[in-house]
Amino acid sequence: MGKWAMLFPGQGSQYAGMGKELYDECETARRVFEEADDTLGYKLSEIVLGTDTQQLTRTEFTQPALLTVGVAAYRIYMERIGGSPDYAAGHSLGEWTALACAEALTFRDALRLVALRGRLMQEAADTGDGAMCAIIGIDARDVEAACILRYAPGAEVVVSNYNSPMQTVISGRAEAVRSTAAELESRGAKTVYLNVGAAFHSPLMISAAEQLEAAVREAAITAPRWPVLSNVTAQPHESPDKIASRLVEQIVSPVRWEATMKYLEQSGVSQAIELGPQTVLTRLSKANTPGIHAYSFEKPSQADELREKLKPVSSVSSGSRSFIAACLTAAAATRNRNWDEQAYREGVIEPYRTIEAIQEQLDTDLRQPEPDEMREAIRSLVQIFETKGVPDGEAKERLHEIIARTGTGGLFPEYAEATASLDRTAAATGR
Repeated sequence: MGKWAMLFPGQGSQYAGMGKELYDECETARRVFEEADDTLGYKLSEIVLGTDTQQLTRTEFTQPALLTVGVAAYRIYMERIGGSPDYAAGHSLGEWTALACAEALTFRDALRLVALRGRLMQEAADTGDGAMCAIIGIDARDVEAACILRYAPGAEVVVSNYNSPMQTVISGRAEAVRSTAAELESRGAKTVYLNVGAAFHSPLMISAAEQLEAAVREAAITAPRWPVLSNVTAQPHESPDKIASRLVEQIVSPVRWEATMKYLEQSGVSQAIELGPQTVLTRLSKANTPGIHAYSFEKPSQADELREKLKPVSSVSSGSRSFIAACLTAAAATRNRNWDEQAYREGVIEPYRTIEAIQEQLDTDLRQPEPDEMREAIRSLVQIFETKGVPDGEAKERLHEIIARTGTGGLFPEYAEATASLDRTAAATGR
């Protein structure tokens, strides 16, 4: 059985109303939007779920919006399907989402930094002296050569995105981009200008990178739970310090998406799940790596169909139906309300790794968990809930779902009254 990866889209995938099905149908998603609103100090949820496309397409709102919808999709995926990926990657802004979902930084910290990133990039866009243009149908090396020939101080133009063998994006001073695009068009390329008004992923973003760097350096970044690939290197991040520097460098460097997908393929990845709005990365996967079967998860209604397609993945990881995997899913999907870094490391990361080690042993032995392993997993999960500051009602509901689904109530008499109380409430309210 091959490995699998999670993919997270970047700017350009947004649309008014994205994430609405997640929000309407899933309490977990509503908690994600609520946390975003609380963190940012304004109603991001209204911008995302509303109909004002013009406001949503402003970079300062687009970036935290995509991060929020991506995290919501990830948490619902973990609840309804489950299983830890072998790798994760995100396109530009999507790299931040991938790192947040892998818990290299908290959702709250990611929101704050992405909001700053978006604001700095919007300020660059508001000057109106930059442009970006997709070049389709010509080899990337020819596009590179055309940029090199025209590059000069005051006429900067570079390749900003290596999306696939025959799709690149150029970025730089508006006039230099226009003349380069015209030259490539005369040689048979199709050109599509991006509605951004700025030169993202180019040297013109150096000021934004410098301003972002100080904020990123102050963030508590830890090693991700699974390898997350860098846009700059198309390789897994090496350390927390490197994550910080690469995220800053990313703003002025090209997105090496083709190389990223090739790395995943060469590492044995055979399936990929795009989490978030639309299917841009799913389509690019077909262009870059035909051997990787890519699927999109944007709406709760896709869960059943996707679960069927991913049976080979689920059979290895035991999926959300495994007691231990269900504990991992609950640990990842609950909101964190504790910003003490030391407490988080000891009370969340370490017990999570305890549960993860049990699951890895089960996968190696191809067996079901022993009662002692299940008790250890549930104790670790309770510790995670307590450290994260999960409200009692939500914690009991999570425990109830796991115990009821797996029929293991007899092993956990200490939770019997809590689950029985929830059952009585559900019966009375018709839930």
